[in-house]
Amino acid sequence: MTWTLRKKILIGYAIALVLMAVVVVWGVVSLRTLGSASDAILRENYKSILAAENMINAIERQDSAALLVILGYQDEGLEQYRENETQFLQWLGRARDNITISGEEKTVESIETGYSAYLIAFSQLERGLVQDPSQAADFYHETVLPAFKNVRDACAELRQLNQETMFGASERARDVSERSRWSMVVIGIGAVGTGLAFSLVLSTLLVRPLRRIMSAAQKVSEGDYEATVTTRTADELGRLAAEFNAMVRKLKAYNDLNVRQIVEEKGKSEAIIRSIDDGIVVVDSDGKVIDMNPTASRTLQIEERSWEDKHFLEVVKSEELFQYVKQAVESGEPPRIEEGQNVFTVAKGATERHFQFSITPVRAKTGSMVGVVLLLRDVTKLRELDRLKSEFVMSASHELRTPLTSIGMSVSLLQETAMKKLTEKERELLQAAHEELERIKALVNDLLDLSKIESGKVVLAFDSTPVSLLCDKAIAALKVQAEEKGVQVTSAVPEGLPDVKADANKIAWVLTNLIANSLRYTDRGGSVHLAAEKIGSQVHVAVADTGAGIPYEYQSRIFDKFVQVKGQSGGGTGLGLAICKEIVRAHGGTIWVDSEPGKGSTFTFTLPLAG
Repeated sequence: MTWTLRKKILIGYAIALVLMAVVVVWGVVSLRTLGSASDAILRENYKSILAAENMINAIERQDSAALLVILGYQDEGLEQYRENETQFLQWLGRARDNITISGEEKTVESIETGYSAYLIAFSQLERGLVQDPSQAADFYHETVLPAFKNVRDACAELRQLNQETMFGASERARDVSERSRWSMVVIGIGAVGTGLAFSLVLSTLLVRPLRRIMSAAQKVSEGDYEATVTTRTADELGRLAAEFNAMVRKLKAYNDLNVRQIVEEKGKSEAIIRSIDDGIVVVDSDGKVIDMNPTASRTLQIEERSWEDKHFLEVVKSEELFQYVKQAVESGEPPRIEEGQNVFTVAKGATERHFQFSITPVRAKTGSMVGVVLLLRDVTKLRELDRLKSEFVMSASHELRTPLTSIGMSVSLLQETAMKKLTEKERELLQAAHEELERIKALVNDLLDLSKIESGKVVLAFDSTPVSLLCDKAIAALKVQAEEKGVQVTSAVPEGLPDVKADANKIAWVLTNLIANSLRYTDRGGSVHLAAEKIGSQVHVAVADTGAGIPYEYQSRIFDKFVQVKGQSGGGTGLGLAICKEIVRAHGGTIWVDSEPGKGSTFTFTLPLAG
């Protein structure tokens, strides 16, 4: 006979149910025995006790009736006497019918004899009261009262006899209850112990093959394809073990078939990573470096393979980079890095090398996070070229100032002294030369200012400054221009707004430039509005206008150098917003634009709170 897993479990449940049934049957038998004992107490003794109590009450009321007769209340006394005589005889009959214990019959007979004597004595008292009332009290005391006491004492004896018998029955019932309780405890403990022992045996028989399968599965997961499960059972667990062994054999064959291909593909991947000129660092979700190409090793000045099984901070030693990597791991998205902040500098002796970095999360096909790839691109030469370009622009701008000043003075002198001698065409050419000269001078000044800011040669005088003062100063500088253009310029700075940490002149220049741009592209009847509010640890300052707005394709690069919106040229150099951006960044803030073509623009920048 084959013992399947289902049969084993059913047998286990069946034994548990049988043990429960034994405990229940024994409990029912014990409760029935206890109930029989209690019923015996009520059936055998309670009726006799009740009859004795009622006979005592009846004989006492008859005695009270006898006293009423002696005192002269014959009618009332006789009526009460006859009623209680009937009651006494009824309860006496019930007591005679319920004789169940030894000695009870003799006591009932003594009650009958005594009550008969009492009835005779009362009849004599009633006749003597008619013949000689003066002797009634003495007769009652000498004859009637002793007869009454004999009857009452006999009734009390009957009650006492049944009470003692009831107490004995109660003790027997208590003994039955105690025996039932202990027997149920013993049987219950035996049933629980038997069931627990059988459960342990059955669970061991069922779990042992599962543990073997789990142990073998763990070995297979660790790469040991020689692990097998041995079992002697022919049930479902035995078939499961056989299927598991077959699966392991197939996995081993598959692994042997593909391990060479996997090794080859891994070698190709490593060769590709090592052939890339940019530095590549691969970090897992726990922050440990799992791969790095030779370029990255040279960049970080560490020996090859010395990074294995080390944390990112031990290898790269940059808390800032680690925070970006951690942010990418937690969010699953590339971190947001401001322009110019994505450069990592490595000191090598007396020189410095600059690397532009990007961080890209890597996900598996299932969507789970695998790790993060850090790409380091050497931009040292580009930074050097940028520095040389800035120095060239600065030098060229500085050198152009002197000839431009001389040319400007010459043109102005000609305009003052020779305008009358020139023809109309010559005057137009001279005026055009003057305007172009002013435009070139503005361009040179903007280039010189931008180069100084980018090279860090501009010293900012930070101070605690009210925002309202900056807005008022900028509006006052362009008040005449706004009135001539017919554009209303207003500001709304809330009272109690904290001061900002800023160079008042530089920020006033930023506001002036932004307002001037708004005036340049806002038609007559429009408005320019300045506003400020505290958000977190910064103050946001906004310049909003109702002008033409900025096309969407220009909004992402409006702060770049020499960018001007096509068809909206207002005679500027295209450097004003770039300078604004550099000044705001030098204050530790950011600047951006929100615009909808045809509905105006809002330029917003942030400044840190003072203190």
